[in-house]
Amino acid sequence: MLTKTVIKYLFAVFIMTQIAHAQTVKGVVHDDEGQPIENAYVYNINTSSHAHTLSNGTFIIENNNQGDSLTIGLLGYEKMSVILNQDHLKNGVQVVLKSKTILLNELVITEQVNAMNSIARVDLETNPVNSSQEILRKVPGLIIGQHAGGGKAEQIFLRGFDIDHGTDISLSVDGMPVNMVSHAHGQGYSDLHFVIPETINNINFGKGPYYANKGDFATAGYVDFNTKDNINGSEVSLSFGQFNSIRTLGMFDLLKNNKRSNAYVALEYIEFDGPYDSPQNFNRLNLFGKFSTYLKGNDKLSLTVSHFTSRWDASGQIPQRAVDSGLISRFGSIDDTEGGNTSRSNVNVAYESILDNDLQFKSNVFYSKYGFELYSNFTFFLEDPINGDQIKQFESRDIFGFNTAFIKDTHVGEVDTKITSGFGMRYDMVNDVELSHTLNRNETLNYLALGNVNETNMFGYVNAEFKLNKFIIAPALRLDYFKFMYNDALVAEYETLSETKTTVSPKLNFFYNQNENLQLFLKSGIGFHSNDARVVVAQNGEEILPRAYGADLGAIWKPFPKMVVNTALWYLFSEQEFVYVGDAGVVEPSGKSERYGLDLGLRYQFTNWLYFDTDATLTHARSVDEPSGADYIPLAPDFTLTGGLSINDLNGFSAGIRYRYIDDRPANEDNSIVATGYFVTDLNMNYAFNKNISVGVAIENLFDTEWNETQFATETRLQNEIDPVEEITFTPGTPFFIKGIVSYKF
Repeated sequence: MLTKTVIKYLFAVFIMTQIAHAQTVKGVVHDDEGQPIENAYVYNINTSSHAHTLSNGTFIIENNNQGDSLTIGLLGYEKMSVILNQDHLKNGVQVVLKSKTILLNELVITEQVNAMNSIARVDLETNPVNSSQEILRKVPGLIIGQHAGGGKAEQIFLRGFDIDHGTDISLSVDGMPVNMVSHAHGQGYSDLHFVIPETINNINFGKGPYYANKGDFATAGYVDFNTKDNINGSEVSLSFGQFNSIRTLGMFDLLKNNKRSNAYVALEYIEFDGPYDSPQNFNRLNLFGKFSTYLKGNDKLSLTVSHFTSRWDASGQIPQRAVDSGLISRFGSIDDTEGGNTSRSNVNVAYESILDNDLQFKSNVFYSKYGFELYSNFTFFLEDPINGDQIKQFESRDIFGFNTAFIKDTHVGEVDTKITSGFGMRYDMVNDVELSHTLNRNETLNYLALGNVNETNMFGYVNAEFKLNKFIIAPALRLDYFKFMYNDALVAEYETLSETKTTVSPKLNFFYNQNENLQLFLKSGIGFHSNDARVVVAQNGEEILPRAYGADLGAIWKPFPKMVVNTALWYLFSEQEFVYVGDAGVVEPSGKSERYGLDLGLRYQFTNWLYFDTDATLTHARSVDEPSGADYIPLAPDFTLTGGLSINDLNGFSAGIRYRYIDDRPANEDNSIVATGYFVTDLNMNYAFNKNISVGVAIENLFDTEWNETQFATETRLQNEIDPVEEITFTPGTPFFIKGIVSYKF
């Protein structure tokens, strides 16, 4: 009996001794400019305990003893080691990480909050973007196309989707939505041209409907762009090239050497006529300003303001037979009065705070003023053989909204748990949403649709991450409420038509960290995309929020120090696909669909300055309710390939060669009309004479490939034709196009 008592006593003393010695350590991590660093990895080599820094650079790591060694690091910074002493245990740890060139062999998959986004950061660092089109191309596997002048939003292809201008992908900048609901030209219309590419700091993305903080349009995936807080110096640049191409850029650092506050402004101006017989006369002006400061306790406050305006003429889509017959050239036009203008002004205020040692708060409030006017002619003289079929799409929009998130690190029993919850709202007030029949861009023949849209989306979500040794289990739930209102201006009596809808979207994701360089995952979830408010009220609330059910099984693997491989088998079922019929002002449902496929990505860093990346997607896409042979989904690609080789600062020389491939794909439901695929290669080179002056050359379509950038199966009639013809109408891709660039940094 005495022996048992002694054993219990000694065991209790042992436990108390361990508790007394194993302590919690607090710390803060800054960069060499004095700015807090978020998501740095903190690891205790002796006890294997670990943590990540919060948005204000602070961290709390448990189970530490005097003499233990802490390693602190983040991709793009030199790693630091700290031997814990009594002062650290009592007063905390102060760490400064020095920035350095990003190297792939320093990537440790399990140290990253999101390994794929860290890989995208490597891509961005090794081959920076220099045009607004290249911003979206930084998302692995995503392909874009332009089909009505440089001012119109790009057409997007991802995972077997022809997403049009954004119907099945959610896009945002600094927490501010890009997608436009109930837009005059199409649901989810996403114009990213208000972003100056040199202001982009990082790109976060995810494929599939697996993310609780993403709602409307996040079915094929989402992309979040974050702008820089600090540009570390001023810069002016000028580029000039073929087709009357001019671009000027000015970025000015307003608060140099201020470690608590940053402010800069950027201005971009572009002109471009294009290779077309009828010049585009395109121009765009972008203004951007950002101020950020760290308050007491390292709380962060940011204010961003921007303005963008653009106008263009466009040759539009042309029918293949008009080119084959010699009526027009590949760069000719049927209606050369197409074109448009658009503008957007934004104000965005963001605030981040640490409410407690284990509780973060992040929020932003935004307002956008948006205008859009587009003249198109898809069918030429099909409906009106005298005046032609030109249409005008117009709207004036105000967007108000906010996002709020709480991130808490806690325990459920002995299980480390991270809980992220949030809520927000978006309100769109759209005046004079117009579709009209016009002539020569200056005469309205008749209105086809005209009215005002008011649309509200309120949402809330919660996501939990339970860390069980090598496993992470992440269940999540999202709730969305919509209210759609429409006032039709073409009816005699005033009436507000309205519908409401609420939807619940569950998610369940699993991650398994086999070792520090291999992560396996299984993701599943339900997402949705909303329908146009004008269609919703006309159909009495049917098919308002069709769902998408998805699953991914894949891995991120680093088989060798300088190589990363990512792969995923995926499946996505959609309750309803939408096809926007622009000249009729309606959204046509095209039924249920399913897609499944394989994503494969490879990155390899041959040397510190030579980097290779490629991404391939193989997809099977079909309509569910249609018979075999008539179940093709128009323009859904079944194979895409993107990638390139980059040289990064080899004795002042940098260069990159990029390629993109999309295969032949069905243009209609029975595959009797085929949209021809293409392989296009771009090249850029840059040489820095010193830290101030650099010159460069950028070449689009290096091998002068004849390609069609966008293609549609369309029934059209030319002016002298008796019967209409359904065939490919297309926008020709840019031929060999070279421009020179000179930059001065100060």
